[in-house]
Amino acid sequence: MNNRPIHFELQADDLERAMKFYSDVFDWKFEDYGQFTGSPYFGIITGEEGTPGINGGIQPRPADRPSLEMGTNAATLTMGVDDYDAFEQKILMAGGQVALPKMALTGMAWQGYYLDTEGNVFGIHQPDESAGL
Repeated sequence: MNNRPIHFELQADDLERAMKFYSDVFDWKFEDYGQFTGSPYFGIITGEEGTPGINGGIQPRPADRPSLEMGTNAATLTMGVDDYDAFEQKILMAGGQVALPKMALTGMAWQGYYLDTEGNVFGIHQPDESAGL
């Protein structure tokens, strides 16, 4: 892993409506990943394999939608890491906080979310086919 952004996530009040929007506008494709997450979650394929860019995911919004005056909201970058626990310690030592603790994406990876020193949410992801098994 190179610690670069490898995934992004969007939140939606209505998943079907949001997926239709992004499909109509950007021609993105969607795959149901709920079997890995245990909750509604769709993978976003933004383009052909081997072209620049990253893929993402879309999930139900867990809280009320921020007001329009808030500017940006509900898009999260996830960085790929090779040692989840080591990176969690680096985050905490640098002043970050746990937003959602480490969880298994069963048979796929370890995933968790953190707040940086400015309150921005980001994720870390360590591929591991034995996660949660």
